[in-house]
Amino acid sequence: MGGSSEAGRSVWAYVASRLLNAIPLVFGVIVVNFLLMTLAPGDPVTALVGDYPAPAEYVERIRQQYGLDRPVHEQLVRYVGSVLRGDLGYSFANRQPVAQLLIERLGRTLVLMVTTVFLASTVGLALGVLAARRPHSVTDAAATGFALAGYAIPEFWFGQILILVFAVWLQWLPAGGFRSVRETYEGFGAVLDHARHMILPMAALSFRYMAITTRLTRASLLEVMNTMYITAARARGLSERTILWKHALRAAALPVVTVIGYNFGFIVAGSALVETVFGWPGIGRLMYDSIFARDYPVLLGILLLVSITVIVVNLITDVFYSVLDPRVRY
Repeated sequence: MGGSSEAGRSVWAYVASRLLNAIPLVFGVIVVNFLLMTLAPGDPVTALVGDYPAPAEYVERIRQQYGLDRPVHEQLVRYVGSVLRGDLGYSFANRQPVAQLLIERLGRTLVLMVTTVFLASTVGLALGVLAARRPHSVTDAAATGFALAGYAIPEFWFGQILILVFAVWLQWLPAGGFRSVRETYEGFGAVLDHARHMILPMAALSFRYMAITTRLTRASLLEVMNTMYITAARARGLSERTILWKHALRAAALPVVTVIGYNFGFIVAGSALVETVFGWPGIGRLMYDSIFARDYPVLLGILLLVSITVIVVNLITDVFYSVLDPRVRY
């Protein structure tokens, strides 16, 4: 009992130390994102006023209204203070608070991201284990070929191929959107309708990360299966199934857990193109539209959200890593 409670306390102490380290990191992200957005070419007033000539007095009034006439350091101090109060600013293009806009879009992106990570992780792990159990076999060659194709094909191009095959030619699935426009569903029917619309973007977004997980699982398992303690387990008469699932897989899971957390951050950033291809009304599509509209407050809010998500996912990954290998906590 004492040992388990001590281990539990050490895990919580490790989590607390990582949270403390994340505070200055988040602050640095806020400052760097703001400076990068301020130094980027283009003028947000152009998007507010439009392409038509406007009187200089009107342009100056717009600058004063949004605080764009102040020096950069004053804008930075005001922005940091607003973020610490929970105010992410006001969207130029959408004419509403940035926080409210992000909350409206966040749920759809989270559903797509979580299902993508789950699909890529489970299928990638299964394919990697199958390939490692029979190296240099037909199964291994098929899994390796799948992984190479998934790593090489861009998500947005693969998404267009999926639309052509399954939405245009076969007409099995909708080509885009979040729900059906011509028909209204309620209850479980609405859930099924959302699921049908999510299949193609989820497949396009998960293909690359599924391939990465497959390759890493295979390589890690093959390396572990050739170690001395696996040889000793075989000498004791343990079956290959027991060696694989009870001994080798746990040791091989350490780099796989790391890359799954690593992929999560890239999925957040890579969802912009996939959401644009499929018309998925999430954070990624909002970021794509905000870039062309030069809606800097929305872009800053999205960058902050993505950065915090990556930090939180990395923290969760480190916790899993410390549970699998307690040496990490020390």
